[in-house]
Amino acid sequence: MTNLLTTFKNILSSGIILLLLGNSNIGTAHSVHEHGPNSNTGISPTIDDTISAHSKYSQALTELIDIFHKKEYQTSHLFQDERFEIYGEIDQRFKRSAERKSINLEEYKQILGFEEKKRRAVTFMQEHSDQLQKAEQEYGISKYVITAIIGIESDFGQNIGSYNPFNAYVSMYAVGYRADFAKAQLIELLDFTKRHNIDVFDLKSSYAGAMSSAQFIPYSLNKWFVGDDIFDMDNNIMSVANYLAHFQKRTNDLRTSVLRYNPSGLYADTVLALADEIKQRQLSTAAR
Repeated sequence: MTNLLTTFKNILSSGIILLLLGNSNIGTAHSVHEHGPNSNTGISPTIDDTISAHSKYSQALTELIDIFHKKEYQTSHLFQDERFEIYGEIDQRFKRSAERKSINLEEYKQILGFEEKKRRAVTFMQEHSDQLQKAEQEYGISKYVITAIIGIESDFGQNIGSYNPFNAYVSMYAVGYRADFAKAQLIELLDFTKRHNIDVFDLKSSYAGAMSSAQFIPYSLNKWFVGDDIFDMDNNIMSVANYLAHFQKRTNDLRTSVLRYNPSGLYADTVLALADEIKQRQLSTAAR
């Protein structure tokens, strides 16, 4: 353990700069990571970006290394990887979330692009009709609710996030925002990537570390995701249904089950309203 910590401290002192990215876009779902001075991160450097992160975060990172080591996870190579970054303002992303901005349901819907999602949902349902029907029959969850969830969570798979989940959770721990939650999700993430033989830096997520079109955090991926390929829409459709069905059995209430996805009443009401609008639109189209 002493050698491991010594190695990590040497890494920090060797001049590796961990950029404090804040609100960044660092790639898309399947892009190859670009390295070097010509990489386009979409961020204009600030004064803080030039400060070595170990001056602020070395204690927290050393704690994580120690935690991982005690659980027999070999992670020193991850912290040495040039793709490892600290998102220094990640806590501000949570504080600027739609749920915290919105005053009422109509404003919330507008922020989420409710009307556009209504239009696009019909096309999504046509393209994935067989799988949506299969999920509804197997799990007892309305195909309209599944569609609404995927539409709101990832814009029907078009926006699965521009962050990296490992960096996101390490950043949360480092800045002291929901540190215990972040630590638990890091363990789940390492389990997931090891089991599926995935390079953790090939994954993209929201700033909250949620991945795939279903936007599952690592714990949910390990417990409810159906299939191996998290980028496959058929798997995501089945996984959303599986997740909701689990809580439907426990609560016998669909709205309460949706709240387990996001504990915001605005979110749950928007999902159910969108599902109803999609159903009415599809029935209207079919009747023509």
